[in-house]
This record gives sequence, structure tokens and C-alpha cells, in this order.
Amino acid sequence: MTQLLRPALTGIALCLSLVPAHAAPPQGEGVAWDIVADLTTEIGPRLAGSPREAAARDWAVARLKALGFQNVRVEPFTIAGWVRGAESAALTGPYPQPLHITALGNSAPTPAGGLTAPVVYFASLDALKAAPAGSLAGKIAYIDHAFVASQDGSGYGPFGQARRQGPAIGASKGALAVVIRSIGTDRNRDPHTGGTSFPDGIKAIPAGAVSAPDADLIARIAGKGQAMTMHLVLEGHAVGELPSGNVLAELPGRDPSLAPVLLACHLDSWDLGTGAIDDGAGCGIIAAAALNVAKQGQPLRTIRLLWAGSEEVGVFGGAAYAKAHAAEPHALAMESDFGADRVWRVSFNLAEANKPLAERIAAALAPLGIPVNAAKAGGGADIGAIAKAQSAAVIDLDQDGTRYFDLHHTPDDTLDKIDPEQLAQNVEAWTRVVAIVANEAGAISGAAQ
Repeated sequence: MTQLLRPALTGIALCLSLVPAHAAPPQGEGVAWDIVADLTTEIGPRLAGSPREAAARDWAVARLKALGFQNVRVEPFTIAGWVRGAESAALTGPYPQPLHITALGNSAPTPAGGLTAPVVYFASLDALKAAPAGSLAGKIAYIDHAFVASQDGSGYGPFGQARRQGPAIGASKGALAVVIRSIGTDRNRDPHTGGTSFPDGIKAIPAGAVSAPDADLIARIAGKGQAMTMHLVLEGHAVGELPSGNVLAELPGRDPSLAPVLLACHLDSWDLGTGAIDDGAGCGIIAAAALNVAKQGQPLRTIRLLWAGSEEVGVFGGAAYAKAHAAEPHALAMESDFGADRVWRVSFNLAEANKPLAERIAAALAPLGIPVNAAKAGGGADIGAIAKAQSAAVIDLDQDGTRYFDLHHTPDDTLDKIDPEQLAQNVEAWTRVVAIVANEAGAISGAAQ
């Protein structure tokens, strides 16, 4: 019997040896890990406007108070709500094939029982734009693209337009529905969700994204010149106004007359995963860094955290913050919203008079192997409105995005994808930068536009 069990036991031992070192919760990893672990475990998916996003706000207030932050509060606002429903898709011709699909945010629902229609394949968004007016009447438009992974994630802007604009363009040409290749860089059979929008005058239509392997299947059939038909069920729909809100917290500075330093993340997430890399990690990073600075002594300037709501569905939290705080000057804004992999470079948008400040920051980051990017910092979604309105300084601690779009907006956005060592490197980089800017007595401003 022992000999019979030995191969099985050997196999078990081999399997255990392959478990990632951070699959179990690390011990003593600190504030950042605890925040993202507890947020994803105790709250989970946090779709904008949903009861779980509301629960996340309550959780955040309690956690930030417990960590010692002051002036912790929720600033409420409302959003145009959308909820997910049943979703499925299949090719019905020329070859019956099930497809893995998810609805895009703001998609209209298909009719009861779904719809079946011919598919028109477009190799790119530009190809769809060139389609004649009315040519898609009674058809499903399918949009492909060639987004590939890169360290800076720069392809997401241009290729992501297939999701952001594609459904509206398809609707304007008469399409019954639009389906896209997911805006991702993975090879998994997990579709990527994300928001789309329909401008005034364009009626919303059903819109969804299929996984990469299913997109490859569609492209192969299109390459053969064969006609395709698809059956599509997408029951997500608009639900009117829903409550949301921003969570704010502060570490007051010694000189309240000085403009504060704003550190931002977003608290909401898409509903397919648990929002670990997008953006629970960012909230953990900025909170941990702020507390580290406070441990060195009360900073000169107030450090304010913005855990924004409803970023994913339209950056409503960032807009609400800018409106509510328009009369209050901000010295500098920073945002963490690109996962949890290591910071690999720093970018600045600082006035020429602040060049010595940038040089001090660069010197502090150099021992971590973080160089300066010559391009100007672009900021993040939730700080964009306030930074632009006030010409505030912006510093970007650019994270390695090589694998970010493998996980982004998918069911795979879960805690196990975070490397604790890389998360800790983020916290260290942020701590060094915030310690400098929060103790800068001189004026801080952004570069002239």
C-alpha cells in the first residue's frame, strides 16, 4: 500500500512546490498589503453605484480612522447607473461555436431572448469609421485590434478607442449591436469589460467584448471570407441615478496656510474580479506612504487622500472632487492607478522654478533604480480635473505595465496577482517622494500650459 501511495504523494509534493510564494497572505507586509487584502476579501467587487461600492465607502471610513487619519469623510454625489445582467454569445454560422463574452458598461440590453444577426468583421476601428452610413443596418459589427503589451501601457489609449468609441460609431451606422476583441494583452479565455459611451443623439445599443481566443476564432473565419452569424444575449442596462461618493482623509500639516498635497486612487472596481490591481493596490500604496511620512514627524503641508468613487464608469469621482474643491488651492497631485508592479521611472510636471525640487526627488529615487522620464507627467484620471483647473504640479511614479492589461477589467483581477515585494517597492518610492513634497516650504506649481 505504501508503494502504491508513493507516486501520488510525490505528485502532491510537486504540486505544493509550484504554489506561488505569495498565494497565502504574507505575514507583516504592512499597511498597503492589509488594505488591499481586506478590501478584496471583505468587500470584493465594487461596481460604481452598487450596494458593494457603498459598503466599500463605509469600510474605507472605518479603516482610515483606525489608521489615524483625520477629517475622514464621504463627499456624496450621484451617477447615471448601470447594472450587469445575463450575458452569453455564440457563433451560429458557419460553425457553431460558444463565445466567452462580457457586456461593456453602458451597453443597452438585447431584446428578450437575445438577437441573432449577420456579423460584419472590421480589422480595426478605423475600418469601421470608413464603413458607409447605413451599411450596418440589421447587422452586428465586430471590431478587432492589435493591442500588445508594453512597459508603459501606451497602446491602451489608441487601441482602447475600439471600446470607448466603437459601439457609438457602430450605432451611428445602423448596427444592431457591437462586439469587440477585449482591450487586453492576455491569451486567457477571460473577456475584459470596461466602459463605453453613447453621445447625445446616438441611441445606445448592446455592446460586448469577447476573450482573446474567441477573437482569434472570429478573425480566422473572417480571413476565410466566410459569412458569420452570431446569437447575442446582453441584459445589462441603465437604471437611472444611483448614489456614489468620494472618501477623503487627511494628515494635517504644521502650516495650514500652505496648499495640501493630494494623493489619489479609486475605490470602485469592475464587477468581474475583486479590484485588487484596479485599484485596491493604489489605495493601499498611497495610505501606507502617507503614514510612513507621518512617522518621520508631522509634515509641513497637509497630506490629503482621495479614494475616489465611480472612476471606472466615467471618472465621476474626480469630477465631483474638482467641483467641490475648486476654490481650494492644491500644491501637487499624484495618483496610483496602474496595478502593483514596481515603479520603474518618475515623470514630472513642475514649473521651472521647482527644478531643484525635482532634482531632490530624482536623487531620492535613484538608489531604488528609478530614473527620470524626460516626458511631462500626465497625471491620473481622478486628479486630472483638479490639476488642470488649478495648474497644479503633478508627479507620476510610473509602474511597470507589462502584465497589467493581462488582468485589467477581468475576473483575474484578484489579490493573488499582487507581488508583495513589488507592492513594498511602490510604497518605498511613494514615501520618498511624499516626504519631500509634503515638507517643501516654497511654492509648488505645474509647468505653464
